[in-house]
Amino acid sequence: MLSERRLQVLRAIVQDYVGTEEPVGSKALTERHNLNVSPATVRNDMAALEEEGYITQPHTSAGRVPTDKGYRLFVDRLAEIKPLSPAERRAIQNFLGGAVDLDDVVGRTVRLLAQLTRQVAIVQYPSLTRSTVRHVELLQLAPARVMLVLITDTGRVEQRVIDCPAQIGESSLADLRARLNARVAGEPFNQVPLLVQDLAESFDREDRPTVNSVLATLLETLVEETEERLMVAGTANLTRLTHDFPLTLQPVLEALEEQVVLLKLLGETKDAQMQVRIGHENPHESLTSTSVVTVGYGTGQEAVARLGVIGPTRMDYPGTMGAVRAVARYVGQILAEK
Repeated sequence: MLSERRLQVLRAIVQDYVGTEEPVGSKALTERHNLNVSPATVRNDMAALEEEGYITQPHTSAGRVPTDKGYRLFVDRLAEIKPLSPAERRAIQNFLGGAVDLDDVVGRTVRLLAQLTRQVAIVQYPSLTRSTVRHVELLQLAPARVMLVLITDTGRVEQRVIDCPAQIGESSLADLRARLNARVAGEPFNQVPLLVQDLAESFDREDRPTVNSVLATLLETLVEETEERLMVAGTANLTRLTHDFPLTLQPVLEALEEQVVLLKLLGETKDAQMQVRIGHENPHESLTSTSVVTVGYGTGQEAVARLGVIGPTRMDYPGTMGAVRAVARYVGQILAEK
């Protein structure tokens, strides 16, 4: 275990390196921080931190920079999530509150995150499988053609056109709509198959084929993996940070184009906790020079999707974590209101 003083020295090194982009020396540390020890003691502490792998000496510079291990300890033990100012909170609320539908919410969220953190932002669309049915609408397009519109509690809307085996009148369609919503409105998706399994039997024999067609389409909509959607913004932010990537930025940019990679970075939807993966903790080889900060968002206690940012390991962790957490909270509130 590191002593409290050496933890202070590590915190100071991380803060200075993130702020100045320059390797940090013992003289600078004693001048900028109230460590209450001599420069010689600071040099000894830095030597111990280097020996234990928390900092390293780049090239022949006299200064030191944090390693992945050093950043990890900083995040786990030393970083305090930086709260947003009242003005920043109002700006977030006003910007996201103007969204007109789910696509607009996701689009505004990803742009806002990229602007606040000056990193690459990723926002996953709410998962259908973790949602609740708000309403099922049935619209007649032709005598034997119906449009099914599924609306979720997160504001997501799915539409399907159904070619029915027989004609269905407006009154019969209205009856089906009413009975269907009576069973599934307000229910989680995973309960819907059980709730509608005997619904067709309550209709007249001649209407059952059409009812079964509607139910089959509804169930297909529920199980489709349409939650595998996300939006990315701010990739250009990385181009001003090319010195943070030891080899080249190209592999990072190529990895960010792969949706499977991004979904892995976001992690499990059901996990609402904030996650910070630093450098070599990332699963993709091309992203070992980056850090990823993600958190779940939702309309209740459970996350329906995740959002986050990707940037270099030389990241303002307290500020980034604060922005990601605040945006996720506001997105959850807005989805609940809408």
